[in-house]
Amino acid sequence: MPRLRAPLVLISVVLVNILMAGCAKTNDAPGAVKDAATQHIAAQTPVPLPVKVVVVTMFEIGADEGDRAGEFQLWKERRDIEPLPFLGYRDLHYDAESQLLVLVTGIGTARATAATMALGLDPRFDLTHSYWLVAGIAGIDPEDAPVGSAVWAEYLVDGDLAHEIDPREIPDDWEFGYFPRYTKGPLDTHKPEPTGEMYQLNPGLTEWAYQLTKHVELIDDPSVQHVRDLYTRHPKAQGKPYVLKGDHIAGYTFWHGKLMNDWANHWVDYWTDGKGEFVTSAMEDTGTYLSLMWLDRIGRVDKDRLMVLRTGSNYTMQPPGVTAAENLLKENQGYAGLQISVEAAYRVGSVVVDEITSNWSTYKDQIPQGQKP
Repeated sequence: MPRLRAPLVLISVVLVNILMAGCAKTNDAPGAVKDAATQHIAAQTPVPLPVKVVVVTMFEIGADEGDRAGEFQLWKERRDIEPLPFLGYRDLHYDAESQLLVLVTGIGTARATAATMALGLDPRFDLTHSYWLVAGIAGIDPEDAPVGSAVWAEYLVDGDLAHEIDPREIPDDWEFGYFPRYTKGPLDTHKPEPTGEMYQLNPGLTEWAYQLTKHVELIDDPSVQHVRDLYTRHPKAQGKPYVLKGDHIAGYTFWHGKLMNDWANHWVDYWTDGKGEFVTSAMEDTGTYLSLMWLDRIGRVDKDRLMVLRTGSNYTMQPPGVTAAENLLKENQGYAGLQISVEAAYRVGSVVVDEITSNWSTYKDQIPQGQKP
């Protein structure tokens, strides 16, 4: 009966927050911690803040506003959101009128998992009907779409949970040194049931978000076109950015290159039984979903209200004539499509946020379901 344990979980979280907040502000002095705890309890609002949509971003480059934008900054600059203290990577931001809450988790699976769980257990918020929108950048497969495109995912596949053998030591008939747990090699047909290797989001909600936004015009930057033009063997990489559906692989390691790209396509196809199509790669989303899944079990959130939108800031493999190492090191100096991908995440994500928050009577108790053509 996991839902009956929710009050105990919340009490524990409140106590931890009290102690940590007190320690952080008083240099761990016991008397001061007690005073801080008393003030914290007195300041608690009896009614949790209602939240219609949680926007999940992963990083910011510098300041929250006024400089080069990361995933969070446009939400700060273009929305009437005010900071709320949070024991995480950065403060939360909340708009009382629209009931929009924006989270910055920090980069990587562990940070995203921890931040999502911390928010989900925070007694200051009522998240029982909240929609969750991951809006972040990603690597994008040049076989599927150009940099700057916005991609709605239905399947989230974990790129870390596996066995691995160094490629120099793999058997001659193995294509990869990376293979599923409890199997005898890469793409073993005797596949176990996924226990974290793959999650499927609510397909109706994903389709609804895509149908709502598929005609959104994305901005482009002529300076990015020279990068697209390098991918002479990938026609879909050379066009203008657009909104599409495609699936996501999440892994803590920032991988790159043609061989790894081939592996990612096989890995997503394998775990989704051929139903998914690898298009984007980043780090965090399986961790975010795992936290929501466990929070759902104690009645804190509804995991079926998660949407994942990733926008292409760079390609997941090199163009002809360049090695994988050369291309990755070049990308590390600055993603060619960073600014247009950040803009795309905000522009497309905002359409969904505004639709939900403006028509809450429609969406509070009924999750929208799109129909595939």
